[in-house]
Order: sequence, then structure tokens, then C-alpha cells
Amino acid sequence: MIVVTGAAGFIGSNILATLNDDGDYDVAACDWLGSEAKWLNLRKRVLRDVIAPEALFDWLAARGQVRAVLHMGANSSTLAIDGDEVMNRNFRYSLRLLDWCTETQTPFVYASSAATYGDGEQGFVDFDTLDALRKLRPLNLYGWSKHLFDLEIANRRERGERLPPVCVGLKFFNVYGPNEHHKGAMMSVVNKCYDPASRGEAIKLFKSYREGIGDGEQARDFVYVR
Repeated sequence: MIVVTGAAGFIGSNILATLNDDGDYDVAACDWLGSEAKWLNLRKRVLRDVIAPEALFDWLAARGQVRAVLHMGANSSTLAIDGDEVMNRNFRYSLRLLDWCTETQTPFVYASSAATYGDGEQGFVDFDTLDALRKLRPLNLYGWSKHLFDLEIANRRERGERLPPVCVGLKFFNVYGPNEHHKGAMMSVVNKCYDPASRGEAIKLFKSYREGIGDGEQARDFVYVR
């Protein structure tokens, strides 16, 4: 069985859709469904179980082994200000999953973020060495929580400690697509702008705070992928 955390969210639900489309129905969804109709993101999917995040470790202990953990669950708000809540959900919870996957030698894929890069002074370079990661300065609490987890994995690798057989962090930039309407203010720029643009209305773009780049313009030197 494959476990997907954050499974009712935008990215998690699309991962589940892809697994099902590929004929894989041996999937468990870990998420809070709440009362915001997030279940609608899962209604077309075939699942073996739905687990609340606080119950996941007991559930894993009872099973003993799964094929992989795809960890997309987090407080993904870049406006979050409750440091204790963000640390518990984004950092400490991820550490527990990393430890479990290491102990059981389960493949582990997790969501990092482009927010770890900060203001771009160090570039958006896809290096995962400890020295390169230590130079990054995230600008918000969310990015910092993700950065701390990236650093911990790099630290363990540099010290020669055990890690899961597959251990991959995905640094998402401005992703967008179906199943993100429940995110409200955290919806992608594309999704926010689509409806007014389709009505012929003006759309608002981000103000630029970087010298030489006008409002709404894109920096051409921002992204480099190794």
C-alpha cells in the first residue's frame, strides 16, 4: 500500500488521481477532511483507507510496512504566523515520518518548497549539499519550516547516517491545477486570475520589490535547475 499524506489537498489529490489512472488502487489517504468540502477532491478516487494525521503512526505500527510514503501534508500557508503550530505540523511530524521510513526502509518522497530559497540572492539553484542549503534564508515561517527539514536530511547524509532507500524532496514553485479551490487565499495566481480574466476584467499582479524589475514582470535570471 502507498500512503499519501495531505491526500485531500491540491497536490495530494492529484497524486492519488495519477496513481488510480495508472491502475494503482492500493492507496491510503491521510488527511483531515473537515467541513470545507475537501472530500470532493477524493470522491472520484478508489482508496483502501482514510486516516487522520494524528492516527497515522498507530496505523503504520499496526501494518508494519507499506510500499512508500508520499508526504505532501503540511500547513502550506505562506502567511502563517503561529510558529509552534507550523513547527509541529511541518517539521516535527515530518521528522517522525522520516524516522519511521528509515527504520522500516520505506521509500520516502516529501514536499519541500521554493519558499526555502528566500529572496533569490543565492539563486534558485537545485543543489542539495549541506553547504549550499546553509546559505539559504527563507523569508517566511512556512519556508523556514521546510528548510529546516531539508537541512536535517542533508545533515544525516553528510554524517553517514541511515536514510530511507529512496529519499526525495520536491521543491514546488507556483503549481496550479484542479482541486485547489478549497485553498481560498492560498490558491495559485493562475487560479485566482482565471475567472476575472475570462470575464474581461483587469487582474492584479504582484508588486515588484526588486530593482530593475517592473510590477508584474518576471525576472529572467531567477531559476536555474541543475
